[in-house]
Amino acid sequence: MDGVTYDTGALIAADRNDRRMWALHAGFLTLEVSPTVPTPALAEAWRGGSRQASLARFLALCTAEALTEAQAKAVGALAARADHDDIVDVTVVEGAIRRHDAVVTSNPTHIRKIADATRTRLTVETV
Repeated sequence: MDGVTYDTGALIAADRNDRRMWALHAGFLTLEVSPTVPTPALAEAWRGGSRQASLARFLALCTAEALTEAQAKAVGALAARADHDDIVDVTVVEGAIRRHDAVVTSNPTHIRKIADATRTRLTVETV
């Protein structure tokens, strides 16, 4: 594992001040790992306003990764291969595989299904 990628469930957990999520986040930061947040996952979790102050604080120490055209094509191909239509989940897995990251998620079944389609073993942490 070189790093960590957060999916939407991880962001929602942070937004709800989930102690386990914040402890995981602190642990990664202690190891000098800057968690990656794919921008589609951010869009799925973000609603704006002062009610998301915790999430804004959480994101301040993460790296947002925008979806390039090449990545979008890779995500589309992986979605077809995995027979999975949630593009946010597939984007999370594609990036994690490319970067050799672990994934923090609230839905490990979907993440593993997508990774299995590539015969890649991902470290998955559930929140």
